[in-house]
Amino acid sequence: MAKTKLDWVCAAGRSSAAVSFLIASWFVLRFESGRIMIFFAVGLLVSTILCALVTGFVFTYAVIVMPGLSRLSDREFVRAFQATDQIIQNKQPVFLAVWVGSILSVVVTMVTALVGSIGSAGWAVIVIGAVYLLGVQGITVSVHLPLNNQLQSVTVEEMDSESLYEQRRVFEARWTYFNKIRAVISCVVTVSLMGVSGMI
Repeated sequence: MAKTKLDWVCAAGRSSAAVSFLIASWFVLRFESGRIMIFFAVGLLVSTILCALVTGFVFTYAVIVMPGLSRLSDREFVRAFQATDQIIQNKQPVFLAVWVGSILSVVVTMVTALVGSIGSAGWAVIVIGAVYLLGVQGITVSVHLPLNNQLQSVTVEEMDSESLYEQRRVFEARWTYFNKIRAVISCVVTVSLMGVSGMI
């Protein structure tokens, strides 16, 4: 099966995360303890900002976008979601920078905390980062991307009312349910990162 543009974005994100791990390790090993703390603090700040933006994105879908789309007919729903998702599939630069950037910054900050022996704040970031990567990005890759790609493959003009209803039923319930979960996790992660900032 051919990869969609969003699949390539995710692959790039995973590759970038691996590269970020190596780069962060190299910097931390070379830095003095004082500089490591500065590097950690900057990484924590960037991670907090980007994770907050991701939280805003998934939260908006949870409380505004999906409830709004739920009022549309099946045909209108599929078309509207396809149009919205197509913006992301086409690598919208601001979205891409925030989404992938959040992954990179979290990974770099986690590595800094691990290799740099930051202390309790560092271990807190490692746990919070793991929750973010698994609970937000993991759900996105395992649930939302397959559903998005499936819906993008639908040609509305070629489907009858019954087929559209079934397509929407399968998509909407699962997509909305798991988006609410990642929205809650995102909120918890962002608040937790803000809390860690007060520890250093």
